Amino acid sequence: MGWAIALHGGAGNIPLTLPPERREPEEAALRHCLQMGTAALKAKQPPLDVVELVVRELENNPHFNAGRGSVLTSNGTVEMEACIMDGICKEQGVETIDPSHFITPNNIERLERVKEANRVQIDYTEPIQKEVEKQTPVADGDSQIGTVGCVAVDIQGNLAAATSTGGFVNKMVGRIGDTPIIGAGTYANRFCAVSATGKGEAIMRATVARDVAAIMEYKGLSLKDAADYVIQECAPRGTAGLVAVSATGEVTMPFNTTGMFRACATEDGYSEIGIWPSV
Repeated sequence: MGWAIALHGGAGNIPLTLPPERREPEEAALRHCLQMGTAALKAKQPPLDVVELVVRELENNPHFNAGRGSVLTSNGTVEMEACIMDGICKEQGVETIDPSHFITPNNIERLERVKEANRVQIDYTEPIQKEVEKQTPVADGDSQIGTVGCVAVDIQGNLAAATSTGGFVNKMVGRIGDTPIIGAGTYANRFCAVSATGKGEAIMRATVARDVAAIMEYKGLSLKDAADYVIQECAPRGTAGLVAVSATGEVTMPFNTTGMFRACATEDGYSEIGIWPSV
């Protein structure tokens, strides 16, 4: 048994032709946050504190669709969602910030483009099509795609998960996605901790995060086999990815989309930072 950590910056249609200037900031942020989380686990900080620390750092990075840099609703406002298994709220003294802090010029521009096309958009690599002009869809080449999340386990087998997102571009005011729903986008129990990312409606229908834990508990499968089954057999193709760790220090990061920004490290020295499927 040993500590392990995994984090993600969203899954979706990430083109293999993604230029370095779009890809490298996300990779650098994942590397930085992985190092931060690893150092915290080595310092014997509780997993709950570790996942909160990492997700807060990802939220503060405008290259991800969570916290500062979150996509905008149809009203041009931010409506963000987050979940951590033990709960965090204003009454417990958590710092709050004016909503204007989270809005960036890039996301104002994206909202205008998507509203002009009369649609909502799950990620920025999806094509924008003007319905009135019936143009051929062309990807806009922006790699900022979605939810952030982190899972961690310490050497005692204590587990925690946290997930945060800004949702869909031009989403209806009041829409709730999978991220804050225990069992869909976030879950942690004595078997594993899971943070999912992708199309919220599909993740909710498949109860992705809880099903990984349930399959481990009731079928006796390993973390990898349980996660692979949920992502490849339960969630529709092109809709979901997840990061997960087990109580024994296993780690897995499957996805059925084109790519997923992801990173992980374990006490035995294994580490990985990736976007597309490993060769």
